Amino acid sequence: MTINRFFSTAALSLVLLAGCAERDVILPGERVDLREGMVGAPEAAVNETRPLRLPEATTNADWTHRNGGPTHVAGHPALGSALQLAFQVNVGEGNSRRARITADPVVAGGVVYTLDSRATVTATGTNGAALWSRDVTPGYDSTSSASGGGIAFAGGTLFVATGFGELTALDAQTGAELWTQNLDAPGGSAPTVRDGLVYLVARDSRAWAIEADTGRIRWTIDGAPSASGFSGGAGVAVTDELAYFPFPSSEVLAAFPRGGLRRWSSVVTGQRLGSAASTVSDIAADPVVVGNRLYVGNSSGRVVAMEAATGDRLWTATEGAVGPVWPAGDSLFFVNDRNELVRMDSGDGSVVWRVQMPTFEEGRERRQKTLYAHFGPIIAGGRVIVASSDGALRQFDPASGALIGQVEIPGGAASNPVVAGQVLYLLNTRGQLLAFR
Repeated sequence: MTINRFFSTAALSLVLLAGCAERDVILPGERVDLREGMVGAPEAAVNETRPLRLPEATTNADWTHRNGGPTHVAGHPALGSALQLAFQVNVGEGNSRRARITADPVVAGGVVYTLDSRATVTATGTNGAALWSRDVTPGYDSTSSASGGGIAFAGGTLFVATGFGELTALDAQTGAELWTQNLDAPGGSAPTVRDGLVYLVARDSRAWAIEADTGRIRWTIDGAPSASGFSGGAGVAVTDELAYFPFPSSEVLAAFPRGGLRRWSSVVTGQRLGSAASTVSDIAADPVVVGNRLYVGNSSGRVVAMEAATGDRLWTATEGAVGPVWPAGDSLFFVNDRNELVRMDSGDGSVVWRVQMPTFEEGRERRQKTLYAHFGPIIAGGRVIVASSDGALRQFDPASGALIGQVEIPGGAASNPVVAGQVLYLLNTRGQLLAFR
């Protein structure tokens, strides 16, 4: 009884104390996230409708490299407004737990060239007819031993970099092997060809310049090593003056194309605080050269603008980019590390508008771990186009970011869309080439 009386008295005292305590005062005003304003913190929504002056759309016959050409700038391709699926054909193996498609299609001379998630190269006519197919897996290895790669076209030759650590040149008409160069490390990034040389970065952070007609090594440069990186990786941008190499370590190096002499190097570091989707240092946004500017970024929270000739930093934006930025007018368009389609002012890196894309495949919050993949954007036919693994080809108004059209992608997208001859091509997750016109 004494013990019970003690606890009853203590409980009553607590109730009386609680009753005497002052009530919490709810202060008026806007609630602001503690991280807002910190470097790397998510920016508040600043969506603005701003007119965009695009050059006149022109019909391009070819799309020879990732993002169009050696500088990774494709201009403004013409494309019809009412897209419909024209054909879908099998071109190899699709995505699986151990293999991923990392190569975008390239188009040249009325032929679409693709590389599947393993090492099968296929040539398909723009009417969907199969022309030839070739497995470039080394004779000493098995097809399932590696994944990833990239392709480029120049001068009647198709250049194929693979996860097996080889660069192979194929006759574009027949698929016959012309030569193969061993890279001593996975060569997953897309090669870039200009003025008789093939440039690429292997996954061991070595830059290569290889003679396009013979496969002989012209020169190599070793970059800073990295313990992590992406399958595929960013490709080299090349102008008449310099070649820009993105390394897995986050280093960007500019070298003179003919002799390989280093001109400058810089490091794109930093990550988004609080909501980073990745902390990998690898360059994810391929270098893009526009006039005297170079744009490049990583997937963990940084996009930067540099002087192309010197590497001097012009601005740094706290946005990651999961693929090449697309320059148009006074703006840059890209998908960031939070699955947002972003329009950014190319002059100072400020955000004009952002649109949230589908994020997680899983519906329940506690189980959310698999991100949808979004490929692009590209600007064609006056609109911004993004292909997504959730099975949608979305089209947006470049001025406001408003969704203005959507087309189904059977199987979901697995590559960036490319445009040639007013037809949009992409690969889906099943290893099929799709054409929309």
